[in-house]
Order: sequence, then C-alpha cells, then structure tokens
Amino acid sequence: MANSQIIIKEFDSKALAGNPLGDPHLRRVPVYLPYSADQKPARRYPVIYLLTAFAARGLKLLNDSLWEENFPERMDRLIASGEIEPMIVVMPDASTRYGGSQYLDSSATGNYMSHILELVEQIDGKFPTIAAREQRALLGHSSGGYGALRLGISHPDTFGLVAAHAPDLNFDLVYRQDIPKFLRFYDKFGEQGFSELLADPAGMLAKGVSFYALAMAAMASCYSPNPDSPWGFDLPFDSFTGELKQEVWARWLAHDPINLVADHLEALCSLKLLYLDCGLFDEENLLYGARIFTQRLIEHQIPHFFEAFEGGHRNTAFRYDVSLKMISEKLGN
Repeated sequence: MANSQIIIKEFDSKALAGNPLGDPHLRRVPVYLPYSADQKPARRYPVIYLLTAFAARGLKLLNDSLWEENFPERMDRLIASGEIEPMIVVMPDASTRYGGSQYLDSSATGNYMSHILELVEQIDGKFPTIAAREQRALLGHSSGGYGALRLGISHPDTFGLVAAHAPDLNFDLVYRQDIPKFLRFYDKFGEQGFSELLADPAGMLAKGVSFYALAMAAMASCYSPNPDSPWGFDLPFDSFTGELKQEVWARWLAHDPINLVADHLEALCSLKLLYLDCGLFDEENLLYGARIFTQRLIEHQIPHFFEAFEGGHRNTAFRYDVSLKMISEKLGN
C-alpha cells in the first residue's frame, strides 16, 4: 500500500494576473508527495516539475485508466520497487484559451515562464523540498518537453536537471507542415471565422475546425506576439498564398532550441542531466529536430543522453520510467 498522497493546491499567480486573454490567474496545481498526510517527514525531497503537452494541464496527469497507470501510480510503483528515490512532483497548469503557452512569457498570452518560476518559490515555501537547483528537475513531453528545455536553458540557476520527451525542435520542419492545414481552414472560414476560433476555440473545434488551425494560432501567440495586431500576434505566413513572412518567421526560429545552443553553452554544460528521447516513427517529425539538437550538443562537447526508441509521438508514457530513473540517479550524485 502506497503512503503517498496528492494535494491539489490553488496558487494565485501574480505573473498571470491581468493576462491578455483573461485566463484564470488562480491555478489548480496537483502536487505528488511521497508521504501520507498523517506523516511529518523529517527529511526533505528533490522536486520534479512535470510539464504537460499542448492542450493539457497538470490535472490530466491524474486521470484514471483501465489499462495504463496515471503519473502518481507510476511514481508509487517506482518508489516502492526501489527503482527511484522518493521525490515530490509538481504538475503545473500553463494552459491558455488557445491550448498552451509553450511555457514562455508573451504579450499575447501572459507570463507563463515567470509563472513557473513563481511556482517554484511557492512550492519551496509550502512543502519539504530541497530548495537547490541541483535537486530540482524539469520533465515534459512534446510542448512540455520544449518547456523543459527552454526553462532549463534560460534559468539554470533554478533548475539543474532537464529531461525532454519528443520536444518541439526544428521549427522549419515541424511547424511549416501545418501551414497548409491552417490555409484550408482560412479559405473556408475567413477572417471572421479566425476571430471566432480565437474567441471560442471549443465551439469552433466542435464544428469540425482543424485542431492544427488552432495550434498554429497558439504557436504564433507564443513565438510572434504583436500588441499592435488585431489578434495580438503575427502569423508567420501570408494567409492567402502561404508564403513565409521572413521577418516574422525569424522571430519563430529565435525560439527554436536548436538555434539556442551556441549562445547558452555555460547553462547547458552546468546541467547535472540533459536527457532527450523521441520515437523513431514520431508523427510530428520531431525525431529529426532531436537529432539536429544532439548533433549541436556533440559539436560543443555538452554532456547529454539521447535515445531514439520504437514508437511514435503518442502513447509513450512508458518512457517516463526511463527518464525518472535517470533523474533519480543523477539527483543522488
């Protein structure tokens, strides 16, 4: 019988107060504790910040399933078997009305990177954590993997370990493939339909609008915000011809981690763990960006682990066993 518990804490975020989309600044954040409510732990614990993929938030990681463990059950099993050390796991909510924030600060969506940093301070103040970057890890899949990389690169003073499963990398390949999907949406619904999609994503998706049209808008709100635009952001292509707007696209590429390596060598080298993996048959074509990223790391002699495994982009939660064991091992060093 596991002695762990889940506490769902409500955090009032100053970073998200007054955000442009009017999204809640009060966020419900599940916290996995490797001890029960009737215990008074004498020890302190390392912390993992587990970042969800696009169109999800931390509460999703608690979902019950007939055939698959949820994340707390996975932690219970691995701790009980001695495969990992007891750790606290924080599952933030960085969702927006458009689906996700990419864990970045943006004038179009709000200050979500700042929110995660704010959350660290609050967690350290409320729970028996080891409040040191060497005992604080980032872990995520897809957009959550991207967020883990960006936060680790940008704030190595706060986070000492990064594990990213199929992170968004190589924007030239990954996002450009979605431009025609957006164009077909725009040809059918026009500017009015686009405004309706931004105002009521759920309603428009229920009408059969492509999820990728919304995702493209969400990414633009993160990578190319523009307060002077009627939408609050710039699309990186012409909505009629699909031709790239090179100046806007350059702003997107500036957020691509493969273009950040050379300017963040000290931060990357300081990490106790930099782990990446990706499925050999990833449907979003993220494998190739992972290969480019790891080649850049090799060129600069940055210690890291990379593995390509049999699988695609989805149904890969079993890979958390690998990353959690590696995080646990490195936390002990």
